Amino acid sequence: MIYDFHSHTYLSDGSLSALELIRRAIVAGYRAIAITDHVGEGSMARVISEIQQDCSLARAHWDILAIPGVELTHVPPAAIDGLAKKAKGLGASLVVVHGETLSEPVMPGTNLAAAGSPFVDILAHPGVLSPEEAASAAKNGVFIEITTRKSHSRRNAEVAKAALKAGALTLVNSDTHEPEDLLNPELIAATLRASGVHDNLIAETLEGNPAKLLERVRFPKK
Repeated sequence: MIYDFHSHTYLSDGSLSALELIRRAIVAGYRAIAITDHVGEGSMARVISEIQQDCSLARAHWDILAIPGVELTHVPPAAIDGLAKKAKGLGASLVVVHGETLSEPVMPGTNLAAAGSPFVDILAHPGVLSPEEAASAAKNGVFIEITTRKSHSRRNAEVAKAALKAGALTLVNSDTHEPEDLLNPELIAATLRASGVHDNLIAETLEGNPAKLLERVRFPKK
């Protein structure tokens, strides 16, 4: 089973509708996919509402956990906790924060703000993960992403090492924007091994940690 908690539709910078992306994920062998389009404060309510409806329809008719979420992207670090709380209040089942990837000018302090928020679920592609950030993520139950997306994956090994040393939980996510970005077992295994994750930890990363995250996912009431 494949679990993927970071993906994008044409509501932000992806190429597919939510339903087409979910359908393609089913064909690719997914058990769960989170739709986490980029948002700021202004777009949050609209995007969450649309994603909720499509994910609800998918869950009702298809054998997949389609999870409505958001990715807080390029927002001021001081606003992350409040916006993550607001997103949950609007019905986002999952909140991802766009971390300090080296390929984009993300504001310093974003990783630490995300790692310290009880309303954030995943810190995505954090770039350089400091011991302080990793320890905060471990303390607050924020999952650290190991990404298969080429533009963000250069520091996967250092991110994984820092997270594991601090006891923070890791996940492999695709950050899908196009159909060809979706995960497959070979890509997942290769990404983990390239990140220095030992074989005895791979099953925990691929199955145990997603199960822990899913335990706290709450779907909006109809």
